[in-house]
Amino acid sequence: MQNSFFSIMQRVGRSFMLPIALLPVAGLMLGFGASFTNATNIAAYDLESILGNGTVLHSLLSVMKSAGSIIFSNLPILFAIGVAMGMAKKEKEVAAIAAAIGYFIMHATINAMLDLNGLLLPGTLPEGSVGTTIGIQSLQMGVFGGVIVGLGVSILHNKFYQIELPTTFSFFGGTRFIPIITAISYLFVGITMFFVWPVIQHGILMLGDLVNKSGYAGTFLYGFTERALIPFGLHHVFYMPFWQTGLGGTEIIDGVSVSGAQNIFFAELASHNVDHFSVEATRFMAGKFPFYLFGIPGAALALYRTAKPENRSKVLGLLLSATLTAILTGITEPIEFSFLFAAPLLYVLHCLIAGMSFMLCHIFNVGVGQTFSGSLIDFILFGVLQGEHKTSWLNAIFIGLPLFPLYYFAFSGLIKKFQYKTPGREDNVDDVKLYTRKDVEERNNSKEAISASIIDALGGRNNISDLDCCATRLRITVSNSSLVNEQSLKETGAKGVIVKGNGVQVIYGPHVSNIKSRLENYLDLELDPA
Repeated sequence: MQNSFFSIMQRVGRSFMLPIALLPVAGLMLGFGASFTNATNIAAYDLESILGNGTVLHSLLSVMKSAGSIIFSNLPILFAIGVAMGMAKKEKEVAAIAAAIGYFIMHATINAMLDLNGLLLPGTLPEGSVGTTIGIQSLQMGVFGGVIVGLGVSILHNKFYQIELPTTFSFFGGTRFIPIITAISYLFVGITMFFVWPVIQHGILMLGDLVNKSGYAGTFLYGFTERALIPFGLHHVFYMPFWQTGLGGTEIIDGVSVSGAQNIFFAELASHNVDHFSVEATRFMAGKFPFYLFGIPGAALALYRTAKPENRSKVLGLLLSATLTAILTGITEPIEFSFLFAAPLLYVLHCLIAGMSFMLCHIFNVGVGQTFSGSLIDFILFGVLQGEHKTSWLNAIFIGLPLFPLYYFAFSGLIKKFQYKTPGREDNVDDVKLYTRKDVEERNNSKEAISASIIDALGGRNNISDLDCCATRLRITVSNSSLVNEQSLKETGAKGVIVKGNGVQVIYGPHVSNIKSRLENYLDLELDPA
């Protein structure tokens, strides 16, 4: 049961990556647009002649702000579509359109139920309970509403997409049946949500209130837990409710009730009436910047310095590229998985420091938000360019500076004390090469050979029932996990392998989407050699 839960949750977490991938671009547009159309910023840097109201750049940036803002305003339906596609095993495009249909019908049904019961009138429900989504007045379900639709549609899709109906109705069989059964099902889901969701809303608001009242200790626990879940690939499931629902707080911004830490931050970013970004919202995001920008490089230097002298040149490329990836993109898994499996105690320490970083950013009022990662780009866009008076971004620097030596000396000391076999310290010198893509390609001579090796290590194509990826790892569902050869997977360049029940995660790094595409092409060639 526990293994089945892990398999399901890893697929849910994976399916979040499609809509999440939109956020950096949307955040860039909103960030640049809001920053350079903000009257305070324009006046502060004396840029009225270039960016003032009526100029070409001001008009262009205003359009960019609107384009970015619309993505964040419609995240729930994007999550509905993304989760349905991610969880569907075949015919993913059908699942996507069915999810949109389900989302429309569910909220239209809730709207009708609210109207019939006179609950659309002001003051009949607690403030923030009702809002507008895709033009429909409905209960504020946020991303949870999208996930409910996406998961439900994927279950219906996987069960019925090959259904055969009696001859008279055969035209409506197969994939055509999915939008039909979705429409009928989500009529009843909408009615159910009318009764159930207000209770859930109350619970979410109470839990969010408890987290908020727990103060700095709650922020520490949030940061620790978010980092601790990364090895299991379940961190998206954990942090998303804080970012996108009332669990992360609710605030009134320019007369509009906004729920969810990230939604609050971007609503404030788009507003001209905010003196300082809400730290109660950014405490779920800002803590990443100090240990991403300073701690990770300190850890990388410790791994390099503790490697055997003769192996340092071999691990330098790995550590340098992994560190730059963490700093510039906020994807930290390549460096984290370089020590997680070889030295778990280092990862525990890493999680503790991450929690401390979140807590200190909360204590010192760091009001810097983010899209999906704590990258240098996000820090500049949503911290530095917004001004110290609005974000207190300098405090994040002051918090981060001591983390570099803390990571370096703590990691170095523990590696030497416990003789951890981190990269470059292995007994077999050739093992160092397992972490570099270049060496793998030289050994296999072709990308097809690498794909073949991965498929073989997973127990063959007949053992693979589902194949997908997130930002840094392949996520596979297999029929028989005993056929998975972890060592062979590492020989293809994997930095780590996690097997839980029938769920397998193989960590490669940011280039994993290319590996996944080549695997799919290779499997297609196997099926149809012609």
